[in-house]
Amino acid sequence: MKAIRVKFKPLGKRYFFGIDGFDLKDKDEVVVNTIRGLELGFCSQEPFELNEKDLTSELKNIVRVATAKDREDYEKNCADEPEIIETTKRLSRQLDLQMKVLEAEYTLDRAKLIIYFESETRVDFRELVRKLAEIYHTRIELRQVGSRDGAKAFGGIGPCGLIVCCKTFITEFENVSVKMAKNQNLSLNPVKISGNCGKLLCCITYENELYHELRKYAPEVGDIVTTEEGPAKILTCDVLNRNCKVKYIQEENKFGYLKLDDVQFVRSIDKNKETEEDSAEDMQ
Repeated sequence: MKAIRVKFKPLGKRYFFGIDGFDLKDKDEVVVNTIRGLELGFCSQEPFELNEKDLTSELKNIVRVATAKDREDYEKNCADEPEIIETTKRLSRQLDLQMKVLEAEYTLDRAKLIIYFESETRVDFRELVRKLAEIYHTRIELRQVGSRDGAKAFGGIGPCGLIVCCKTFITEFENVSVKMAKNQNLSLNPVKISGNCGKLLCCITYENELYHELRKYAPEVGDIVTTEEGPAKILTCDVLNRNCKVKYIQEENKFGYLKLDDVQFVRSIDKNKETEEDSAEDMQ
């Protein structure tokens, strides 16, 4: 079936929608029906053939190509949203709610107003919803999001000196683990490997696959390896530059720096098993 990817924000997640006979191309504006209601979206790719087996839920079709009236309504909604955010912030302070208001957005027909906020604790916002409904006369939905979404809304500068990735190109957040940082010999100091959101840096995932592949064919720290000058113990291993620091076992206080190609080692059963499992996952 013919489908196209649609996004609702410049760096928002892309969703599949059926074309249903419409002649669409990249960057066209369309009206679609989502779980939130009627929304104006932007095509982010040329149409393509979508295999029904790849679908995890029912594929909805494009409602219509956006008209001038749709565009006018969308722009009016966007223009009203900053004032809604300020009003929500003021009311939340009056009600002493510990929440950080991030964004607000109407559905295209103003049938629903969604307000996003971040909070470290659970917030009882029933009174806030009631007051907002009295002001805006529509259905109000307050949605709590994580710290990563909060950082994406505010933006900022990362430890690299550049604008944070979530504000420039990341559309979906991937899982980042401490194991990935260990795999790259990064400092495990939370201050050094955490972003503005307080979570592990997203960029840790960028090179993780390469490091994971290189470590399959390299000794671990503590392994005993065979060298031209006899057996030695691995003290450090730089898989990216393919070298290691060793301590020779037969001679006291003798150390050396060697290329990984110049040492021989037997991979442990656990490492062999891990490699086989990774290979099986790659084949699936």
